[in-house]
Amino acid sequence: MPQSRTWHNWSGGQHATPSALLHPDDEDTLRDIVRRASNLRVTGAGHSFPPLVPTDGAIVNLDRLSGVIDHNQAQCTARMWAGTRLYDAGPALHAIGQGMPNLGDIDQQSLAGVLGTATHGTGITLPCIAAGVTGLRMITAAGDVVECSREKNADLFKAAAVSLGALGVITQVTLQNVAAYRLREKVHVEVLDDLLPHIDALARQHLHFELWAFPHSRMAIVKTLDATNDPPTNAKYGADSDDAALWIGCELMRLLPPAGRGMQKLLKQFIKPSERVNWSHHIYASKRNVRFNEMEYQVPAAQGAPCLDEICHTFARDKSRVFIPVEFRFVAADDLWLSPFHGQADDARCAISIHQYHKQDYRPLFALAEPILQRHDGRPHWGKLHALKADRLRALYPHFDDFLALRRKLDPHGKFLNRHLCDLFGVTAA
Repeated sequence: MPQSRTWHNWSGGQHATPSALLHPDDEDTLRDIVRRASNLRVTGAGHSFPPLVPTDGAIVNLDRLSGVIDHNQAQCTARMWAGTRLYDAGPALHAIGQGMPNLGDIDQQSLAGVLGTATHGTGITLPCIAAGVTGLRMITAAGDVVECSREKNADLFKAAAVSLGALGVITQVTLQNVAAYRLREKVHVEVLDDLLPHIDALARQHLHFELWAFPHSRMAIVKTLDATNDPPTNAKYGADSDDAALWIGCELMRLLPPAGRGMQKLLKQFIKPSERVNWSHHIYASKRNVRFNEMEYQVPAAQGAPCLDEICHTFARDKSRVFIPVEFRFVAADDLWLSPFHGQADDARCAISIHQYHKQDYRPLFALAEPILQRHDGRPHWGKLHALKADRLRALYPHFDDFLALRRKLDPHGKFLNRHLCDLFGVTAA
């Protein structure tokens, strides 16, 4: 048994004292835990911000179920344990000549966590990470092991690939990868008003395009990534990874807001144009040690730029005490039931993320942004804070009731539910 039963997430915003905090070493032990438990939730890195994990029941950590199980070189697939952290997955896949097609700029999460919440990177032709999965192995509430894929138990697969941990405990994941590849990263600062008319074109010109907009200065950090055969350079991080400047800006905005807003206007003094080349898993991840809480919605691509502009103007008019910029990315559509990107092939969405420094109350800032995001037909990121409940979510997800029906069948007694999931699904635990 572990020495401590306290759990908290990365930002410190969520806490729990479960009945047990367990670290199974193998799948058989995990099956026995699931069979015996009356209620349990699973955690990885704790990099989600809403109360997905907190429970009075057991919390299970999958860190010891990590690594590559096997791979198919011809098909460029790899079967991995679901507890594998992304920072371990990259080198392990590179060793067998493979790379994940896309990643976000934080690599602390577990595979199970990024699938369950539809975590994503950026790229108008690239879907969320869960959409790159070809097969799943899962332990149900009864302790049975089931396997699913697009060919086998297809409905279960489309529900389980993004399931918030509500259908069972995913233990193994088969990834459709690509041959190991290198990326060229370019970072520079640009005036937001000059960028906005060209955002869609930039997204189509580059494999990966994203920006961070500073509302109080109308400046933005722009990052592009494109495939290259050039050799790696020596730079470990790009110009967007200055944690010290971010921390100073956040503290100034918290303690002396005029100085914090003024620092945003000096952005070009801190962020100089940079360029580097490396293998993909070294390029995607950035240093992100300044803690924050986050809200994110996915809006239709056509509404992305207007929505971003409205949020930035609103924060500036309100003189909001926020230093961390608004993040803006493109993500391709998929067909997974609870994916915020669910849609037809050409229905790309823009992910707009609002961050508040962890020492500040995020609620006033998020209350300003959320109505705007909802008015632009946004769907919330499951791993980020939002206020939507079942009645609103049902209208946003065509397969919402299909998912709930499957959940009732697989977990009739609510073993994998907590209070937050009950609110999201409009159910009461049995």
